[in-house]
Amino acid sequence: MTLIDQLSAQVPEGMSPHEWRARLELAACYRIFDRFGWSEVIFNHISLRLEDDGDVPTYLINPYGLLYGEITAHNLLKIDAAGEKRAPSPYPVNRAGFIIHSAVHTARSDAHCVVHTHTDTGMAVACKAEGLRHDNFYAASLQGKVAYHAFEGITTDLDEQERIVESLGEKRYLILRNHGLLAVGAHVPDALMSYWILQRACDIQARTDAMQGANQQVPDTVLARIPEQSKPMHVGTARRGQMFFDALLRQLDLGAEELRGNP
Repeated sequence: MTLIDQLSAQVPEGMSPHEWRARLELAACYRIFDRFGWSEVIFNHISLRLEDDGDVPTYLINPYGLLYGEITAHNLLKIDAAGEKRAPSPYPVNRAGFIIHSAVHTARSDAHCVVHTHTDTGMAVACKAEGLRHDNFYAASLQGKVAYHAFEGITTDLDEQERIVESLGEKRYLILRNHGLLAVGAHVPDALMSYWILQRACDIQARTDAMQGANQQVPDTVLARIPEQSKPMHVGTARRGQMFFDALLRQLDLGAEELRGNP
């Protein structure tokens, strides 16, 4: 039994069991991102749609001003699609930063969890004209799955939302040109595993490009077989990425108070 399983039974008064578990998983995800060095001080977001919260869609997101390593289940913000708080909190919302997330959540019913980062290698690949190549182990599995969105400056204009959605289409991955990475998932473990694969692909590309000599290309016939070859990796649990998420949670070795936080 994981720490999240243990704490899920201790539902705070006035909160649904679903929301409490969602808060625990998202807080743990922020801590994992911090552990990997994928955080951007107080900026960028991992947002999560709540599925049983009435007629108005609501989302969990990090409080503006807190480091990823300070996120807890209790201090996560609950907001609506406009970035307005739907529950009391002393922390502000970075509504401008939620523009990308709001667009994707609203347009994609399957995008319950949305990750956006500004990691070094992710931004580096986003700045290259050719984008992500498919010539390393991780990138090869992303053949045909990565979309691109042209850079329009700092993403604060609401009218860009429609173009972001159009660029992403039905894909799981989006590289924002000159900007950063985005991945979506059906839940926290799904989005985390998806993002990890994309980030690893960028890491390896950046390192191979720093070495002398030509890269070894992957034949199209091999790329075509990878989707079928990948299927055994996702067996064992009902939710894609769950074992991966649980393993990282064990590695993180969070304490109950550290993950739960104070009401």
